[in-house]
Amino acid sequence: MRHMFVLAILALFLSDIQESQAEESASKPNVLIFLADDLGFSDLGCYGGEVETPVLDELAENGLRFTNFYNTARCWPTRAAILTGYYPQQIGRDALPNVPGGTRGGRPSWAQLLPKLLKPLGYRSYLSGKWHIDGKPIANGFDHSFTMDDHDRFFHPKRMTRDDQKLPPIEPGTDYYATTGIAEHAIEVLKDHAESHADTPFFHYVAFNCPHFPLHAPAKEIAKYKGRYDQGWDKAREQRFARMTDMGIVGGTLSELEPEIGPPYRKWSDPAKEQLGAKEVVNELSWDELTEEQQAFQAIKMEIHAAMVDKMDQEIGRVIAQVKAMGQFENTLILFLSDNGASAEIMIRGDGHDAEAAPGSAGSYLCLGPGWSSAANTPMRRHKTWVHEGGAATPLIAHWPEGIQERGSLRKRVGHVVDIPHTVVELAGGSWPSEFQEEPMPDSPGASFVDAFAADVDPERTLWWLHEGNRALRKGNFKLVAAKNETWQLYDMRSDRAESDDLRLKMPAKARELQNEWQRITDEFEQQAKARQKK
Repeated sequence: MRHMFVLAILALFLSDIQESQAEESASKPNVLIFLADDLGFSDLGCYGGEVETPVLDELAENGLRFTNFYNTARCWPTRAAILTGYYPQQIGRDALPNVPGGTRGGRPSWAQLLPKLLKPLGYRSYLSGKWHIDGKPIANGFDHSFTMDDHDRFFHPKRMTRDDQKLPPIEPGTDYYATTGIAEHAIEVLKDHAESHADTPFFHYVAFNCPHFPLHAPAKEIAKYKGRYDQGWDKAREQRFARMTDMGIVGGTLSELEPEIGPPYRKWSDPAKEQLGAKEVVNELSWDELTEEQQAFQAIKMEIHAAMVDKMDQEIGRVIAQVKAMGQFENTLILFLSDNGASAEIMIRGDGHDAEAAPGSAGSYLCLGPGWSSAANTPMRRHKTWVHEGGAATPLIAHWPEGIQERGSLRKRVGHVVDIPHTVVELAGGSWPSEFQEEPMPDSPGASFVDAFAADVDPERTLWWLHEGNRALRKGNFKLVAAKNETWQLYDMRSDRAESDDLRLKMPAKARELQNEWQRITDEFEQQAKARQKK
């Protein structure tokens, strides 16, 4: 009898522990991150664009919009940063001046991806979409994954995996569309989560590969925008800027077009121009300088870009509908952002370009180009790969009914994608690690922005960039920036997001201070990298 009594007490004790753990897990928020690819700062309706994005607009209306948030200005470095909390140069994913980087391998063991940090905190993690990181998702902590790393086609992709296993290519001629396929997987794993792990919080990373080139979209989506861009990019930029100013997202001035700026990779753009003929435009020219043939061709390209963004918004709506069906919408933090600014790249690769194919169909291969990229990045200068504002500034929407009481507000707080892992770990009830396997880890440049959910606090931040010779540092309200082989320029971000008034000669001491700081950080990263190589 005494033995049975002890067992009963022990069972009751264990039951209380299990109930307490279940209650703790239930109180932790789910996290759902939507990442777009090559989306411009002003492409969404809630950021001043004319593209129809009602789902994201509603999230913004009932959540927060950040106006000073940044990425790394390129796809794979941003993806590394968003999942590790470190600059990609710190973890071997991008190059330093004297230390090579790359898109494969080299990530140190202590640079764990976010799912591995969340697992001991009780989370299950899922990936749907573009991977573009070293290693494989399941091996890096995701419980289920579907990767879409075919960057050359949307209608019959060839490079896909499911739970780290290669999938057969989609046959041409079907109605398969990559954006929908990514959403379908997200919905599928969320349904499974509801059925099998309802008491467990989830982290779901949904990484779309649109509106990255090639410009591919279903014909009925393109038709919605027929004629909408015949006015050209000059007027589109002016109209977007006016709406953004009214919304309070930006102030100051609209950047000027830079006729000398074109695609960052001329070795690819020139053959593309030969195949596309005189109707392609490879520089930031005024719309009035284009021929009628060029204007007609360029307008069609923006129609397709808009259709791609529109379709992504629709698919995001389907994923969110599933979260609502699970009864988890109120306690899910939803973040939406882009991996870099819109792209000025022009190239033809993959299956090539058929001039007789309908624009936007599987047989065509078109890129947005510098003119419309400038409009997508309104009011910023430059594009993807540059670390001027046009390349590195991203919209960021945060929506969480149980955790964000202030609705529809703007947040001017300066932030970076390296902050996202810190924010998620804090919400999950954890703390950022300082060591891995008893070895100290380098300091992460990231910082949680959970406090911004309650108020627009803005602690002074120092943010650093380097990509393909393009470099920048933002400290407080000042930003020092230089394109490859160009001299440093200094701008006041409070009044000049367009980076049009260079203050370097007017404020030489401030310019030297920021330049010295950029060099100090760069040298520190190189020393750390070389020390790792010696081990």
